[in-house]
This record gives sequence, C-alpha cells and structure tokens, in this order.
Amino acid sequence: MAGWAFWLFWLLLAAGRWSARRAAVSDGRKLVEVALGNSGMLIYLKKFREQISVEGGSRMRRRTLSLLPAAILLLAAGMTNAYSAPKTLLVLGDSLSAEYGLARGTGWVALMEQRLKAQKNETRIVNASISGETTSGGRARLPALLAKHQPDVVLIELGANDGLRGLQLAATEANLRAMGEASKKAGAQVVLVGMRMPPNYGRDYGDKFYAMFGKLAKEWQAPLVPFMFEGIADQPQLFQADRMHPNAQAHPTILKNIWPQLAPLLKAK
Repeated sequence: MAGWAFWLFWLLLAAGRWSARRAAVSDGRKLVEVALGNSGMLIYLKKFREQISVEGGSRMRRRTLSLLPAAILLLAAGMTNAYSAPKTLLVLGDSLSAEYGLARGTGWVALMEQRLKAQKNETRIVNASISGETTSGGRARLPALLAKHQPDVVLIELGANDGLRGLQLAATEANLRAMGEASKKAGAQVVLVGMRMPPNYGRDYGDKFYAMFGKLAKEWQAPLVPFMFEGIADQPQLFQADRMHPNAQAHPTILKNIWPQLAPLLKAK
C-alpha cells in the first residue's frame, strides 16, 4: 500500500508539473500575441501557436525554446520601430516663419526641412505660421492644430507682432502660457523662440518683453531660443527693404540659432 501511494504521489506531481508547463507556455503565447499583435507579425505568431498546440512532451518544449529567440527578436524589432517612429513638428509662428517676402523654400523652416532630409530624418513638419499673427490668433488656432496633427514637438514663434503693436504684456504672456500648457497637455514637447523689441519702444518695455520668454520657458522647463535674430539684428544688409523682415541671406543664421534647442527633440544631429 505504501509503495502504491508512493508512485501515486510521483504521478500526481508529474501531472502538476506538466500542467504548470502548459500554463506557462499558454501565458507566454498570450504575451507574445499581445506584444506582436499590432506589429504586423501575426503570420509568425500563428505558426508559433500551431506548433505549440500540436507538439507534446519534451519535443514541444524543445520546439518552443527553438522559436523563442526569433519571437524575442521580432518583439525587439517592433519596439524599435515604435521608438524610432518619425516625429511630427508643428511650427506656430508669424511672418518670420512664414517666408514673408522670400522665395519659396528659402525661409528657415524650409532650410530645416532640407537639413533633416539630408540626415535621412523623417520628421514631418507642419508649418502653421501666418504673416501678421499675434499670440491671441495663435492661441485660437492651436487646439484644432493639435487635434489634427497630433505633434510630438510644438515650436512657438509668436509675440513680435504683439510687441510691435504695443499690446499689454500681461495679455501676451497669458496667451503664450495657454499655448504652452495646451501643447504639453496634448503630449507635445515645447520649444519657445524669444524676441527683442527695437530700442525705440523704450528700455523698460523692451526688457520686460524679452524677459517674458525666459520666464515662460523656465516654468515649462522647455528649451528656449533666447533671441531669434542673434547675429543679424545689427546687420542692415540682412533685412528686407522694410527693415523688419530678414532676407534670404539671414535665414541660415536664424536656423543656426534655433537648431541647437530643436534638434535633440527630433533625434537630429
């Protein structure tokens, strides 16, 4: 009787182990299915599942183990593809980003797109800049742009027209803050482009206007381009006849000012 109980014990133990193995394989199969189901790899998974279901004993275990490396590689490939998916950049600006007075393809946004393509960087650029745009106009347009394009990065280049019109800085700051917060809430990273006012607007107004951009970037912990016109503001030959809008020769320098803050977010060099 004792010998019979002994063998019955080992038989039940072996059956329990077999059930555990089958459960583990089943759970593993479900895990692979969840991980790979959205990666276009269902053909391989179907074969993997069929071979698991028809094999038995140690042969099944060997077959399963032989397929696991390939499954892991496919999973890694799917994760890599998701991680390296092309970014979408939304540029929300005014005439300085809308190629005002320039031949098409010579503004800094177009130059940036050319540079990215040269690096085989597939970032999709949506240039929603409009000549004459103010922060209030940008704030009104932004929600629809976020919903439509779902950008990964939003570059805000607005405020100059507010300043030139002498609008209240509190209103300009509130509009910029609302745009930054809306972009972040939508899951986008924000880059803010700063500007200075001409000296004839008064030192007090000019200093407060310039400081506003740094204040907001600090609040958002966002990259800041301190001054879009760095290196060209004191070069009259780099401006159009209106002496307000940079000419085509100035835009490579504008891109040079913006690139260091923007490139890391686009995985560019």
